[in-house]
Amino acid sequence: MSSKRSQSTNYLYYLALLIIFGVGLWLIIAAGSKLNKSGSAGSASLSTQSAQPAAKSSDKSPVSVLLLQVILIIVVAKLFGAIFRRIHQPPVMGEMVAGIALGPSLLGWLWPQASAFLFPATSMTTLGVFSQIGVVLFMFVVGVELDLQHLKEKASSAIMVSHASIVVPFLLGAALSLSLYTSLAPDQTSFTAFALFMGIAMSITAFPVLARILKDRGLTQSPLGTTALACASIDDVTAWCILAVVIAIVKSTGYSQALLTIGLTFLFIAVMLLFIKPRVESLIEKRILSSTRSQLTLSGIVAFALACAWFTETIGIHALFGGFLAGVVMPSTTGVQTFLKERIEGFSAAALLPLFFVFTGLRTQITLLNDLSSWLTCLAIIIVAVFGKLVGSMLMARWTRMSWHDSFAIGVLMNTRGLIELVVLNIGYDLGILSGRIFAMMVIMALATTFMTAPLLSIVKVGRVSDRL
Repeated sequence: MSSKRSQSTNYLYYLALLIIFGVGLWLIIAAGSKLNKSGSAGSASLSTQSAQPAAKSSDKSPVSVLLLQVILIIVVAKLFGAIFRRIHQPPVMGEMVAGIALGPSLLGWLWPQASAFLFPATSMTTLGVFSQIGVVLFMFVVGVELDLQHLKEKASSAIMVSHASIVVPFLLGAALSLSLYTSLAPDQTSFTAFALFMGIAMSITAFPVLARILKDRGLTQSPLGTTALACASIDDVTAWCILAVVIAIVKSTGYSQALLTIGLTFLFIAVMLLFIKPRVESLIEKRILSSTRSQLTLSGIVAFALACAWFTETIGIHALFGGFLAGVVMPSTTGVQTFLKERIEGFSAAALLPLFFVFTGLRTQITLLNDLSSWLTCLAIIIVAVFGKLVGSMLMARWTRMSWHDSFAIGVLMNTRGLIELVVLNIGYDLGILSGRIFAMMVIMALATTFMTAPLLSIVKVGRVSDRL
């Protein structure tokens, strides 16, 4: 009887949280719609091309430029990854920092001629396309790792914790937009688009980085680890669905277009989960286990993932959502997951993802934060992001009867943003929602919140620190 009463109380907390979120977001957007742009952000919204010095090597072959870039990027990314592994940080953190180092924030500042030679403006389109393909394949692998059965088993508490970790930072991010919009948003961006995107950018959890941290600390099968994985999985799915809705609203020319895009998105999700997933599981599993058909099946799977990415891009959502959902419908058996991860993740992580980090770094101009006010604003963004994600998750975990120790650990883990945050920020930059200055601030926030995860877990003595981290 007491357990039923406790569960009913949890549902009341959850319902109250959603009501507060809905009312608060409506009030924020209503207040923000009255704000007028100052026009000062227009000069700060620099494109990738303008961030680079003019290239003097127009006679160079595009292939030779791309090959030189790929060689340099892979070497530098892996070097930084090895350094960060030595200081007990995930190697992906080092690769993220390597992207910043090769961009205008460091290389372009110290040696602009070398930056112009290595990354001429004419090569940015090709580099961007290759990096996007890498991220689509990466999101496919993230979807493959998503265990839907595990989510069902942990649904009760995990849904409340994960949604609290979205709702609280989303609301705080939207509220922060009231003070950032007039000075940092691009001129053509509406407050609604800016506030919604700031909200979703604050709400992201990097499921792959979180999973790696839990694995290296021996926590994957522990009650804390399984709960954290379930929360991060639900957070991923929910955040991507919300992001799809936000993109539909931003890219549409009216409410009817937005509703059409949202309707097509949910129809696509339903078809993938209810129709395609049950039919592909046995078919793919049999073919992958067959040594004579495995390579042909792999080619078909990659083509399927890219086709899903193309479809979501075509209907007005980002291609990454299609790649992610293609991974979700793959068979959840260990053999299939291992096969796909070894062949797809290995190549994309080694060769294509570093391109994305550097492409992001070429857009990130930390030198735009050239006064005390800019750095204080950046600090405020970090504080709001940490408070909303960590504290929101921690309090809801505590309300679901977890200990304070485990609740704090859940909050720390959910505060990990990493690569997924960079993916979302690049979407906002491409859509013209984020200016160059706010983009740089948000990238710094992503790095800071990811970097603090391992030290905070070590302070509260959660799990072991593996030599492989």
